[in-house]
Order: sequence, then C-alpha cells, then structure tokens
Amino acid sequence: MSTEVIQSSGGGMGQRSELHMSSNSFSTSTSSSSSYSISSTRLRKVSQTSRLLEEQSGVQRKISGVMESFSQVQKSSEIPAGESIPDFEDRPCSVTAQEGNKAAFKAKASGNPKPTVTWTRESGKPMTEGARTFYDDINKQYVLKIKNLTMEDADVYKCIASNCHGDAIYSVSLVVTENPALDFKKKLKKRSVEKKEKKPPTEEEMLKILAGAEKKDYERICAEYGFTDFRGILKKLKEMKKKVDVEMVRVLKPLENVTAKEDSNVVFDTILELKDPNIRMLWFQGEELLRIQYSLGKYEVKQLGTKHMLCISSVCLADSGTYSLKVGDKILSAKLTVIEEPLKFATDLKPLRVTERQTAVFEVHLSKRADTPPVWKFKGKELKRDEKFDVCVSEDGLTYTLKIKDVRPSDTGDFTISIGDLTTTAQLFIERIPIKFVSHLKNVRVKEKGKARLEAEMSSKDVQVRWLKDGKDITNNPRYIFMREGKRAELIMEDCELEDRGEYSIVCTQDNDSNKYVSSSNLTVEERFATVKSSMSDVQCPSGSPAELCVVLDDEKVDGVWLKDGKEITDLRGVQVVKQGAVHKLLIRNVGDEHEGQYTFRAKGAESEAVLNIANRPKPPQGKVDFLECSGKCITMKWKAPRDNGGKKVTSFVIERRMTGKKSWIKVGEVDGDITTFCNDTVEEGKPYQYRIRAVNSQGLSDPLETEQVYAGEPIEPPSLVPQPQISDVTKDSATVTWTNPAQDGGAPVLGYIVERRKKGSSMWVSISKELIQDTKCVVDGLVEDMEYEFRVTAVNRAGEGTPSASSNTVLAKDPTRAPGLVGKFHVIDSSNTSISLAWCSPELGDNPTGYILEMRPEDGKEWAKYTKIPITGTSYNVGGLQERMKYYFRIRAVNQGGIGEPIELEHGVLALPPPEPPKFNLQGKVKHQILVRAGCTLCIPVSFSGSPPPEVTWLKDGVPTRGQEVISKGKNDSQFMITSCQRSDSGVYRVILSNDCGEVHYDISVRVTDAPRSPKNLRLVEEVQGTVTLHWDHTPDLTEDEHTHYIILKRDTSTTTWFTAAEHVFSSKYTVTGLFPGRKYYFRVIARNLIGDSDPLDAKEPFSIEKEHENLILQMKPFTHKHHEVKPGILLPLKNHAVCSGNDCTMSCAFFGFPVPQVSWFKEDVSILDSPRYWQSSTDGVCTLTIPTCTVKDSGEYTLLVENKLGKAKCKCSLVVFDKDDNRLLEHLTQESWKEKLII
Repeated sequence: MSTEVIQSSGGGMGQRSELHMSSNSFSTSTSSSSSYSISSTRLRKVSQTSRLLEEQSGVQRKISGVMESFSQVQKSSEIPAGESIPDFEDRPCSVTAQEGNKAAFKAKASGNPKPTVTWTRESGKPMTEGARTFYDDINKQYVLKIKNLTMEDADVYKCIASNCHGDAIYSVSLVVTENPALDFKKKLKKRSVEKKEKKPPTEEEMLKILAGAEKKDYERICAEYGFTDFRGILKKLKEMKKKVDVEMVRVLKPLENVTAKEDSNVVFDTILELKDPNIRMLWFQGEELLRIQYSLGKYEVKQLGTKHMLCISSVCLADSGTYSLKVGDKILSAKLTVIEEPLKFATDLKPLRVTERQTAVFEVHLSKRADTPPVWKFKGKELKRDEKFDVCVSEDGLTYTLKIKDVRPSDTGDFTISIGDLTTTAQLFIERIPIKFVSHLKNVRVKEKGKARLEAEMSSKDVQVRWLKDGKDITNNPRYIFMREGKRAELIMEDCELEDRGEYSIVCTQDNDSNKYVSSSNLTVEERFATVKSSMSDVQCPSGSPAELCVVLDDEKVDGVWLKDGKEITDLRGVQVVKQGAVHKLLIRNVGDEHEGQYTFRAKGAESEAVLNIANRPKPPQGKVDFLECSGKCITMKWKAPRDNGGKKVTSFVIERRMTGKKSWIKVGEVDGDITTFCNDTVEEGKPYQYRIRAVNSQGLSDPLETEQVYAGEPIEPPSLVPQPQISDVTKDSATVTWTNPAQDGGAPVLGYIVERRKKGSSMWVSISKELIQDTKCVVDGLVEDMEYEFRVTAVNRAGEGTPSASSNTVLAKDPTRAPGLVGKFHVIDSSNTSISLAWCSPELGDNPTGYILEMRPEDGKEWAKYTKIPITGTSYNVGGLQERMKYYFRIRAVNQGGIGEPIELEHGVLALPPPEPPKFNLQGKVKHQILVRAGCTLCIPVSFSGSPPPEVTWLKDGVPTRGQEVISKGKNDSQFMITSCQRSDSGVYRVILSNDCGEVHYDISVRVTDAPRSPKNLRLVEEVQGTVTLHWDHTPDLTEDEHTHYIILKRDTSTTTWFTAAEHVFSSKYTVTGLFPGRKYYFRVIARNLIGDSDPLDAKEPFSIEKEHENLILQMKPFTHKHHEVKPGILLPLKNHAVCSGNDCTMSCAFFGFPVPQVSWFKEDVSILDSPRYWQSSTDGVCTLTIPTCTVKDSGEYTLLVENKLGKAKCKCSLVVFDKDDNRLLEHLTQESWKEKLII
C-alpha cells in the first residue's frame, strides 16, 4: 500500500513525500476472538498559536499548522470479493482565509457498501454556528462550509468516511488571519488603556478602514468603532470610489459596429483617456480572450496616441460576433458582421485552336477564393497532374490554369472545370500539319518468282495508309504483305507472277484533314527459264519399300510438272511431290505394282525421264515343321519351301533356337535353298527347345516359321522345396544347420545342397561354400559375435537348382548365457511412514542379469510374495503402500535368460518409519539476516525447517525469551513470529532455535525498527570566509541510532520561493555553503533524512546577507615593510566525493595555502576544464569552488584540483556520481559507502 501525504506548515513551502507501507499492514490475527488490523499514516503534528506582527501591514493571525494526513482502519478480518474499505477519490485541501470571510472543504469518498461521511474538529470542540455540512448531488461531493470566520474557527478538521469494513480519515488544517478592519477596535481598546481615554476615529481614518472591507460589514464596523454618521460616511465613500473610477478611464470614442466582406481587413478603434498608461487592456471575442501573440498575424493591437485599435486580417464567417475591450472596470463592445459573397467565375473558359504538337493553356478566374479544390475533366474523365497535364493555382487562389502539353488530334474535345456547384466548359481544336513524302515510291523490276518491295516514308507517323494497284484498292488483299514502322510504309510481294505487273500507289490521310496525299510507281515482272543440272536415274526396289525420284535445276524459282507414262500425276496413291529450292523430288511411301512404270519431269526449258522396277523378299516356309527324331543327343526336323520367292531365287534357309522360357534366339545352322531338312546335335537331354526357320534371297530374309516346344529325350524338372532348416549349437562364431531331403527330386537324383546365410534385416544371401554339400547337416563358421543371422537351403539336380527353403529362425551369434549369482550389498537407503527404499549391487558371478525379483513378507507372515509382476530393471526400488510402524522382511534374486539366481535376504526386518534426522533450516532466501521495519508496521519472520522427529521451536530476543506481545504460530515444518504494530524498542537480534533428539540448530535475524528522523535543532549561521556561509546545528538524536541518517542542506534567495539543494549526504553538524552572490539575502534549511523519509525542516529565522565589496574605499595605512614568507602549496580541506541526482547542481570546494598565491587548475579525467563554459569556477582567499549546473550522467567521473607556484604543487581528487532519482539501488550503495567514512562532530 502507498499513501501520498501533503505536508504544510503555516504559510511556508509545501513538501510532498511518498510513504511505502509494508504489505503485511493488512494482516489478520489467528486468534479465535474477533480481530481487526489498523494501517494508518500519521504525521507528527507541529501546532503553535502565535501573534506575528508583519513588517508592513501589522496583520495578526492565528495559525494551526498541521500536515495533511490520511489513515485507514480495517474492522473486518475478511472482506468479501467486490467490497472494500472506504477511500477518498477527491481529498480536501488545507485553507487559509481572512477573518470574516468564508471557507469550504470538499471531499469525494468511495467504498462498498457506500460509506457515511461526517466532519469533526481535532480539538474536540463543536462546530460553530456558521458551519454547515451537505452533499453536492451535481459534483458528488461532501462539503463543509464555514461562514463569517473567527479566530476560534482555526483548527484541524477531520473528514471521516465509514462503512461496516472500516474507516477512512483525512485531516486538513484551517488557518485564519486577522482582518485589520475588524481588529481596529481591539487596537483602540489597547490604546485607551494606555492613554486612559477613548477617541472615535476621524473621517479620513474611517474611510481607509471601510475601503478594505465588504459592503455588508460597513454598518457593523462603524458600530464597533463608535462612528455615528453612518449615512454621511457611506455617501463620501461612494463619491470617493466614483471619483477614482472616473479618473482611471475616460471614453472619448466608443467601439462601433463593423460590416465587412469576406477576406477583407477590419479595424475596431476607440479613443480612451487613461490615467495610468500601463493599465491592462484585454480584447475578447464573445467571452473568449484573444491570444494576440499566438494568432500568427491574424490579430494585431495598435495604439496611436489615445487611439487604440484591434486589426483583424482576412476575416471569414467564423470571425463574426461581438468583440469587447476590457480596461479596468470599463467594458466596450461592438459587433462584427461578415458578409459572404457568392462564388462565381470572373471569366469563363474560352475555346482554343492550337496547332498540333504545341501546348494548349486554359485559364479561368474566380470572384473569390474557393474552399473546395477544382476538378478538371476531359470528355467526362477527371484529369490528374502528370507529364501530359499540368494543373496549377495562383498565389491568391483566384486563378486556375490547365496546360495540355504536346497536343495531338486525340486531345480534341470539351474541357470542363468544376468548383463546387460552378461548372464551365470550352472546346479545344487541333490544326493538323500537312503530310509530306520524305521518300516517294520508286519503280521496281523483278524476275518471275522473285520478291518485290515498294516503300515510302512520310513526315508523320499518325496517318492512315491505303494501297492501290491500277486504281483499285488492295489494302485488304492477302496476296500482299503490308508493313508499318513509324513513318515508313512497305508493300511486299513474294513469288511475283506475270499478272502482278502494273502501277502501284500509296494514299495517305489524317484526322481533321480532308486532303489526300498520293505517291505512285510501276512494277515490271520478267519471265524465267531453267535447264537440268542433275537428271533422274532408273530405280529398282522391293514392294512396300519407299522410293524416290530426284531432279536438280539451275534455277530454284522455276516450277515443274511430274508425269507417269505420259500423264500428269494428280491422284496416284502414296505419291508426294516435294520442291526444295532448285531440287524437285517425287516420293513414294510404299511401293506397289501400280507404281511401276516410266516417270517424266518437265519445266520451262528443261525435261528428265526414269523407270521404276519392283523386287521383294521371299515368303516364309510353308506348313508345319515335322520332327523326324527327338532324342537326348539330337533333334531332326523337316519343312517345305515358300510359295513365293519374291521374284528372286531362294539361296538358303537360316535355323534359330531358344530354350523354353527364354527370349533371345540363337542361330544353330544354315542350309542351301534346295535342302529342307536339318539335324541339331548340340542339345541337352531333358531340356525343352523351340525353333524357327527363315528363307533368304537377294532382297533379304523372309518372316520366320516357328515350331512348337520339343524335348531332347524325356523331360527333367529341378527338385522341390526343402523344409525349413533348424539351427542348434550356436556359439559366438559358429552354428549347426540341419535339414531334411525334398519331397520330390524332379525326375533326377539330387546332386547336393546349397546352404546360404544373411544378416537380419539384409536382403543379400551369401553361400557358405563353393561346392555342393552332400549331407543334410553342416557347421557354419565365421560368424560375427552379437550379430543375428538367418539360413536357407536349396536342393540341386541335373535340371538345376530348386526353390530355396523358408528362412530359419533368427539366431544370435553368442555363447550360451549363464544364470546370475547372488545379489550384492542389499541394504535400506530410506524409509517413511508408508514406504521403504531399497538398493543393491549387481551379482559378481554369472552373466549379467536382465532384472531382479523382489520379494517381501510382513513380520507376522510366513509366505514370500513378489512385490512386482515383472522383474525390476534397476538396482534400487521404493516399496510403497506399507502400514505405518509395521516391520517387513525383504529378499531379492537376479534373473536372466540363463535362469534365476539364488535369493539374498536382509539380516533384520525394517520398520515403516522415517530415519532419524537432526533439525535443519530450509530458508531458501525467504528470510534475511537483517530486516528493516518502519515503526507501527507489522514485523513478520517466517521460517521453514525439517527434522525427524519434528523439532521443537523456541524464539529468543537478545538471548531472552520474548515478552508475549508477539504472535507465534507453529507447524510441523514451519513457524512464524509476528508483531502486528512494532516499536523502536522491538529492535534487536532475534534467534530461532530448533531441537530434537538428534541435535539442535539456531538462526539469528537482526531486526531494526526505525521511523522518519527527528528534526535537528539550533541552526546558527556564520560567515567564516567572505562569500560563503557556514551552518552549525545540533544533531538529531536518530543519527547515532541509524547509520543511514544524514542531512540535506537547502538554500533559497529571498526573491524566490523555490528551495535549491546545496548539499546532500552530510553527516557532520557543520557545513559551508559556497557559490553565493554578493548583495543578496539567503534563507537556509537543514533536513534529516534516512531510508524511511525526511524530518521536519529546521529553517533559519532570518535571512543571511552576503555583503558586496566596498568601492572607493581609501585606507590610510602606515608604511609596512613586507616580509616575504614563501610557502610551498598545500591542501587545508580536501575535496569530498559527491553523489548528485540527475538535474541538480553540484558544488565542489577545497581550501589551500601557499605563497606566492598558487595558480588553480581543474581537471576531469586528466583533461583540463579551465576554459570550458560548462563549469563555473572561482578562487578567493584560499578557497576554490567548482560548480556544475544541472548535472547529467556524462558529468560523472574523477575531478582533480591542482594548485602550484614556483615552490611546488599540490593535488586533490574526488569522484562525482550522477544517478537517476529512481535508481534506489545506487542510492542505497552510496549511502552505505558514505556511512563508512562519516564523522559525527
């Protein structure tokens, strides 16, 4: 919780501090009776009643100087959710008022349930008759009003907000000063006692008394002073005031109403005769004060003699209204009316006629400045500023211009400008530039089938072009190729014919131009002839094959005609005519009987002939092949000759063979064309074969005649599947494989077996022997230890290898496993009320176990029972679910693949109880060795611990048992020491002691209860060195009790009310303030400060004057013979380290001696700062001072003072640390460092 407190005393300075309350302030007692806790912020009260006679007015006042304070009282031990203790949203403020006036306090309270608010006086006196309390429904505030204040009303007033959960109390002070007019009678009474006679005041004295009082008090004041001519004095008082008012301001010419148009300038003027030329004059618009200096030239106030003027520039409708001039009590007013003129075009857009490629400019003028931006449009489309269009506005905002750059025929049309509801349109006309032919069409001569090109170039590219031949339009004729590129136009004709000759013309036109521009030329086409460069030759080819006839001419532009047997070839099947330049071809895809004959090629001036003959391959041999002999040694076959030999004699027969199931054919023999039998003697008995036979002539091989499958003797098959092999006698490098014979041998005896192996997970089988194994059992060597293997077996006979057997079971290449030995070191490691933890070591004999079987039995049981269903894999186990204080017996045995080992049993039974343990603290940083608590707050020391059996807890203070004011709570493993509202006497060393049967431990906590320090006393000011002031005071009693207590020195000039820090972290009762300006008066203040807060300030009663140096002072002195006592420089008072909050000033002072007077030099980090304007330096009478205004972090570092003369030099160093005001850690560190070096005088 944090509470902000406003501290005030008398009419002096208000100081604001923030008090941080402990989070334990709102704690609840554990007592069974009703409980509550109080958290309050109470400030020491400085109350005095005195009569102070001020130097000028002699006003007497009664002051009750009390700091504003706030406190809260909690009544409920628990506050439900959504409800709260009362609090103040708006707090009342202290009031200082004159006697006879009225005062008001206002507060706004909150809380749930809604609190009730009451007002009381701290003195206990009842409220006076003029006091009234009520609730303001509009502002939601509780108000205390006191009318006709008297000196007895001065007191501290409390505003109390209460509900069922607690109270909130806020205290403020009311200071009442005496009214001279009301106190005059008292003065007269005192004079009458002295002079022993009463005299009423004179008329002039009475006028002065009434001049400072209110009208309602005139009659009462006259009665108190015994003045009887009440009406006469009132009349003279009115005449006196009227005379004063008339004399102050005299209006010779009032302000007059003004009517003006928009954007014009207006002047309000008046002529005044002023008694005081410095009287304040204020201009208002309506009720709003005109801020002339912030109007940016909008308003200007001028004066010409007695003429006063208010000038308003560029008026608008918002400026309309009433303008007033306030001079003293006089108020002059006049009204300004601004007439709005309608917006219109002063000049409309005018049509333009511009030559192509020029710039067109449209311009329009307005009658006044428009509020909306203009919109230019062309053919209904809005125009934006770009490379084509430029939109601009004149400086006065009345002329709008549109520029169209590089106009083209497409820009012809209506241009419109729209401003609000105003619109005007004008048309733009474009005059075209005449077309000129840069180059005309030229006459062209080409040969037949040649390429002709006609081209022309115009002066512009934006033209339309048409082409004519002999006066007819050919622009859309696909026979011609038309091309346009910029200003050039071309007409291209490929493969010119004789009919293409004639006159060609180009006709050019353009938009907005009725003229036609024509250029013509003639095209001449000459006939072309050719000769045969390479003639055709006769062709002979088989039927169905492709054929080609070729003729080469000496001119590629000449075409020709193909003829067969004297007739032109038009629809002959499978024939294609191809022309490749000068080469002419006749292609036949599949030659048939209809293609045989004489072929002729004819062209202009050329002719060639050739004959095409057909020859084919023979047909396949006839019928089915007969096998004359099929034995284990040979196969003999016979076939018939083909019916068609293809027109050529069959020269031979080719015989090929393949084994059944194979794809590739192998040639096994070839016989003459007259022989139709063949004997194949390279066969294997029992194997199946297939044959095929081809006939051969000069044209090639015939299609094959294939035979059926035939065996060489009786057929033989491979053996059947061998049963799954079995593995035995496995070691780390070998294994024995056994199997049985296959069920069928395939018609031939089994020659042997192939045994293969592979690693588990691999797909590659490896044979264990190159030779066949004759037995049904074998030993496989060369295995890798700890590798898993699979095996399979395949039977083999004359027909080949049979199908491999199924894979054997996977085996691990490893020697046989031995059963484990006895488990070692079986013991108990921990126990509790419901569990026992056991541990053991692996057995030394036998192979490594795969697990452990743990068995147990209670003390009253005889049968051993397994504790876990599956073996335990680790070497420790926690047995849970046990009955408290029951004794149990345990035994354990190891197990692996080789078997179960022998059991080992604990020698003694184990009780289900925790083991004895000495007490031990488990603080974990929760409790520190040193605790600082503010007086009135809660001191809470929680500790946690462990031990078996649970230890007893004892709390001591300074070695003595506590007095009983505290609340001590104890648990099984924790304890808490709490004092709800601690005092300074509660400071000391607290010890908590833990003890049980196994031992005893203790822990010490140093507690210091502190509060804001008490104020120092008896401030004395002495000027020991000219230009400086030395402050002496008596120490605060808290300095010796609190190592963090130090002093803050403040100073202020009499011309200001702001206090400035002169020094911080001062630990002595004496300090010299430097850097004071001669001729000024200063007040000084000393404040004691510690980690909790600040004490009440100790102020100097009178200001201290710094005398100026006397000028024109002439001293008549006797002649004095000066004796030179030269002294080496030395340091009298060294520099001190400084720590300054960022933004404050820092002053370093040092006293030195030496003669001749030493020269002073200042350095920062060994760099001279003598000429730096950042620092203020002075050296007078052996005291040098360095002032650093408004310190920043960059000013931190080491500063060195060097004083030197001809006899030597002396140095002195100090450190400056500039910290941020929120850096509490650094401030705490600096305070501890300075405490180590402090000296209390």
